[in-house]
Amino acid sequence: MLLALLSSHEARAEFTVCNQTLDVVNLAVGQKVDNTDQTDGWWTIGANQCVNVIREELTNRYIYIYATDVFGHATLTGSTEMCIDRRRFSIRGIDECWQRGHIAARFLEVDTLEQVRWTFFLTGSNP
Repeated sequence: MLLALLSSHEARAEFTVCNQTLDVVNLAVGQKVDNTDQTDGWWTIGANQCVNVIREELTNRYIYIYATDVFGHATLTGSTEMCIDRRRFSIRGIDECWQRGHIAARFLEVDTLEQVRWTFFLTGSNP
């Protein structure tokens, strides 16, 4: 019975982020949806916990993630500029964030190597 539960749970978790830090983080995710860049947020991930942020099999090689601490300070950034908002959001397009009333943030590019499932481990030493 337990194996069946684990198997069905794993089938739904196609992109998972595990927070291996001692802090709670808020996570935003970017990816291509219908050939348009889209960002979604926020997922709150407790210390030493994992969250499934994309539940379908991955169709994009690259997924983009951005994380903040509970005070809104960036804890994980990269070099790809995308849009976020202060509250829960789903934003189509990554250009002209400020002009469209959003906040520009630098997302970290995660190369999933074209796998259909991927887990990213957020540690204190991420770039």
